[in-house]
Amino acid sequence: MARRPCGRRRGGNGVLDHRQDSLTFETRGQGFHDITGDVAGWLAAIGAVDGLVTVFVRHTSASLTIQENADPDVQRDLADSLDAMAPRHHPYRHGSEGPDDMPAHIRTMLTSVSLGIPVSAGRMRLGTWQGIYLIEHRDRPHRREIALHFVGEVDG
Repeated sequence: MARRPCGRRRGGNGVLDHRQDSLTFETRGQGFHDITGDVAGWLAAIGAVDGLVTVFVRHTSASLTIQENADPDVQRDLADSLDAMAPRHHPYRHGSEGPDDMPAHIRTMLTSVSLGIPVSAGRMRLGTWQGIYLIEHRDRPHRREIALHFVGEVDG
């Protein structure tokens, strides 16, 4: 197995620190919303150097994923697959919040509500074709809050 060293940057203080914040997104309804740039912007704003960022969605009918960001057909195929696994018109017991609510809970359970991403030299160590997506599982637009937590070395 090949290893790439990711040690501390020269001149770093070597002291672990942490920062927390949140970002709010207005979704357009069901679909994948790329939030990679927003998370990267927050890391730059806090002076993150080396560490780990945790991204957490504070809702039970939305989720997070890291997926390909080059071909939008990937997101469409993923959405179709989630529709097949948790169809909207199944006779669910829970329906008081509308026919899209229970399928949204199932889709959230199948995906992730939290992601941990290594940060090196101030940048997330995502692969070439990877992006961070907020997945809205409800049909209507919603306001979604993403909690962010960075643990590691911070400039300044």
